[in-house]
Amino acid sequence: MVTLNRIYTRTGDGGRTRLATGEPVSKTSLRVEAYGAVDETNATVGLARLHTGADTLLDPMLARVQNELFDLGADLATPPKPEEVDGTVLRILDSQVERLEREIDELNGALPPLASFVLPGGTPAAATLHLARTVCRRAERRAVALQEAGEPVSPAALKYLNRLSDLLFVAARWANDRGSAEVFWKSGATR
Repeated sequence: MVTLNRIYTRTGDGGRTRLATGEPVSKTSLRVEAYGAVDETNATVGLARLHTGADTLLDPMLARVQNELFDLGADLATPPKPEEVDGTVLRILDSQVERLEREIDELNGALPPLASFVLPGGTPAAATLHLARTVCRRAERRAVALQEAGEPVSPAALKYLNRLSDLLFVAARWANDRGSAEVFWKSGATR
């Protein structure tokens, strides 16, 4: 349990923050950008849940995802070390990625096949889930940039972000009345 008695600390007033390890870094560091984008993803999933509360299949999935996104933020805020012992640091697990895959398959199995690209929109739930999907893709790009800069990132964290954006896409289709309220791209229609 985390207890926060004081919200402001003033330690970040100079543009620096601390990773979960206590290491000071710039607020513009790639690692802070990555877990900050995960936080943005979580906020947009929360926004989407304002519209999914009545869906007894989708809303509990999204509630669990929000908790896992906090875990993912902790994972990214704690750079992996070669000597790290499994289970000693909060990390995203491959089993969480596999659960997302099962949920994608479950939702997608009830949807009609796609014949065109889907435009973000339809119902309020679908529109906000598409927003969450695009923010999740940004978080994934930030995490990949962190890794490409030579910083350690847990492989499961990257897989989780990739799969989560897929889940959010399928969830948006699901929220569009199982696909019946989808808005499709019409190539060149406005020429």
